[in-house]
Amino acid sequence: MTADEERRRRWRLALGEPADESLGQPNGRDAAMDAAMAALYDRGPDGEGNGAPKDGTRRSAGLGASAPRVARWLGDIREYFPQSVVRVMQTDAIERLNLTRLLLEPEMLSAVEPDVHLVGTLLSLNAVMPDKTRDLARQVVRQVVDDLEKRIAQKARAAVTGALNRASRIERPRHGDIDWNRTIRANLRHYQPAYRTVVPERLIGYGRRGNAVQRDVILCVDQSGSMASSVVYSGVFASVLASLRTLRTSLVVFDTSVVDLTEHLSDPVDVLFGTQLGGGTDINRAIAYSQRLVTRPRETIFVLVSDLYEGGARDEMLRRVAELVGAGVQVVALLALSDDGAPSYDHDNAAALGSLGVPAFACTPDMFPELMAAAIQRHDLRAFAEREGAQRAHGS
Repeated sequence: MTADEERRRRWRLALGEPADESLGQPNGRDAAMDAAMAALYDRGPDGEGNGAPKDGTRRSAGLGASAPRVARWLGDIREYFPQSVVRVMQTDAIERLNLTRLLLEPEMLSAVEPDVHLVGTLLSLNAVMPDKTRDLARQVVRQVVDDLEKRIAQKARAAVTGALNRASRIERPRHGDIDWNRTIRANLRHYQPAYRTVVPERLIGYGRRGNAVQRDVILCVDQSGSMASSVVYSGVFASVLASLRTLRTSLVVFDTSVVDLTEHLSDPVDVLFGTQLGGGTDINRAIAYSQRLVTRPRETIFVLVSDLYEGGARDEMLRRVAELVGAGVQVVALLALSDDGAPSYDHDNAAALGSLGVPAFACTPDMFPELMAAAIQRHDLRAFAEREGAQRAHGS
């Protein structure tokens, strides 16, 4: 196939059936790929087709509301497209054709490609999920959670443990524990020009406190529908942090009510099925509950994961945040904890938090371990967000 033929082929697949006259009809494998895309992107919101097939090789019927038909279509796209494309098409199908309810059918659920967005959709259906589907849904969620843990757990544990060690300084360290950068800075006045070296009078090292609890971490997570991906990542991260004996980790989720899921942190799947996506938002109530968990303000990190659309008492919410900051709590607001890009959020509330010294920005899962390390060491989190290229909220 020449370069021009390949270009025409790709344009035909991208443009669909209306380009038949100028670019020709696809055949063979291309025809099957075209049919799979047409079933999703060339149909109305009901997923049905708009006419009879032109020949026996092309399908005109859309996905409709049939679980077997959708399951076959999912099998087709997994055969013809790479996994990254399958996930996009799968998400588009659920959103464009309103297939959410079909996920309650085991046949449909067993055919989908598991990913974070699918987990979010399943969690939103948790309250209405029939028993015949629940076990399979847990298997799907478990698969995604295991994949996420492989991606983030080791990095998170290493970053947090290293930060805790660096945050605890001692002045009679063993050789392997010497913090050379801080030692040199502290002894620059002892520089010997004749020898072109610094003769340290005082050594500064990384402290190591064994398994003593050194920091309290409170994750307070908005479980409104728009925060689905953030809820999934927050649940997994909370379970990873809870596995570290040097941290005391609490997980609080909220909509208009507040649920403490800390006792479930040993199993992130139980954590996620303990959430209930959807509903309103009362950030003030969630912060009020979280305040009661703070017993050592200077050693506490409070992470609010929310798009900041407050349905409760805004002024009281800001007052509570100011109280936490004034007491010495390290407070950070994450507008999202996901790979979904820049989120929609309440700019006024983000700016108000910024005026209190609380940075508000979106954070990717890959960046979260470094964020926690910076918070443990009480670094300037605004500078951290700018340095790491986070999506900072305007005015914060």
